[in-house]
Amino acid sequence: MLIIGLTGNLGSGKTTVAGMFAKRGITVIDADAITRDLLAPGTKVTKKVAKIFSGVILDNDTINRSELAKIVFSNPRELHKLTDIIYPEALKVVKNRISQYKKEPLIVLDVPLLFESGWDKITDITMVVKAKRAQQIERAAKRLGLSKSECVKRLRHQMPLKQKCDMADIIIDNSHDLKSTQAQVDAIIDRLKRIRNK
Repeated sequence: MLIIGLTGNLGSGKTTVAGMFAKRGITVIDADAITRDLLAPGTKVTKKVAKIFSGVILDNDTINRSELAKIVFSNPRELHKLTDIIYPEALKVVKNRISQYKKEPLIVLDVPLLFESGWDKITDITMVVKAKRAQQIERAAKRLGLSKSECVKRLRHQMPLKQKCDMADIIIDNSHDLKSTQAQVDAIIDRLKRIRNK
């Protein structure tokens, strides 16, 4: 089994690329989906978040995500407080999922903050999806319904994309059309399967 850590910054197209791997039959573990489950109403993680970030819990015990985002993306220390609560619990779930899929030849671990969280240490290969900064901002604003200035603010809290590319084993250029991106993904899958079968 090869564990591929897939990452990229806001608007780079990481989710699109993860979907391309999934369509080729590769198992994808989505860290964002795991985090959403951990932050469901009444969970241990939600209760911890409520204690530290006052005013982010709505009447029905759900987290006001837009309010929480405003807090954590305006202050790096607040973001660290949140990740310190979520990451250890999410990592437990990820490791459990990996053990369930150990017979699979390839597993993609889709993590927005792969290097920042240190989760690259549990992967065999790291992969970064890159795009031009203007494309990132435009795509993120459209997908998340944010202003361009809000997107820029969020990008400032992420490791620079160039730095991630320097750390990665494989880079996928998603600055062109989807056909080009798909061709890169197909070539990577074929190469990794050959490596896995050696």
